[in-house]
Amino acid sequence: MRADRPVVLSFSGHDPSGGAGIQADIETIVSHQCHSCSVITALTEQDSHNVKKLLPQKPKDIIQQAKTILADFSVSAIKIGLIGHPETVVAIREILRQYPGIPVVLDPVLAAGGGAELAGQQLLDAIVELLLPLTTVLTPNSEEARRLANRDNLADCGYSLQAKGAEFVLITGGHETSELVHNQLFMPTGKIQTFNWERLPNSYHGSGCTLAAAIAALLAQGLDTFTAINEAQDFTWQSLAAAYQSGQGQHNPDRLFWVAS
Repeated sequence: MRADRPVVLSFSGHDPSGGAGIQADIETIVSHQCHSCSVITALTEQDSHNVKKLLPQKPKDIIQQAKTILADFSVSAIKIGLIGHPETVVAIREILRQYPGIPVVLDPVLAAGGGAELAGQQLLDAIVELLLPLTTVLTPNSEEARRLANRDNLADCGYSLQAKGAEFVLITGGHETSELVHNQLFMPTGKIQTFNWERLPNSYHGSGCTLAAAIAALLAQGLDTFTAINEAQDFTWQSLAAAYQSGQGQHNPDRLFWVAS
């Protein structure tokens, strides 16, 4: 690995089961030869089936941790995952506004893979109003896109989320019923690029975290946004294709698949 690794700062939750959240971010970021720094937004009680309890951290602590890291490290990209509380949105926004030159990848985690609700309407509104205008790449799945945009048609969702401030919007299609997984990228030019991926057979814990963290890491490496999004999807698909089941529920993406290849 490179000695001079770019730094990626993640704001996300702690997953004790090791499949998603900060653990997923670290594995993904390291896999892209970047250094991972992290701020925990929420502790959780969860397993490979579902999230059982969410314990948001104090906003003042989140702000102070982030400021300490940013004062010491030259951060090249920021990734945001599970937020957990509207006040946490305000805290993250304060940090982002102080560092406007750093690209931001936002994975709007609104529900757990097992279905547990992780965001009420107040949190949804805060994300849209306070974070989308500061977001370089937004990576909702189709269900999250519909909730954030309050629309049914995914094209309408993409354009609406761009109108609310997100520069690029990548809506993933894993929750849809199509034979292939269709991921739609809404670009600043107004064009839509569709990426088609073979649908894999299992349910996965941390796939969205993997995708967003990979985009952030590739942006940190200096790739242009379109190329970073394209390559991050390939990395995510390969991680899912190599997934393993360590608990009794969802499969864990193998973000270190490249070690054995």
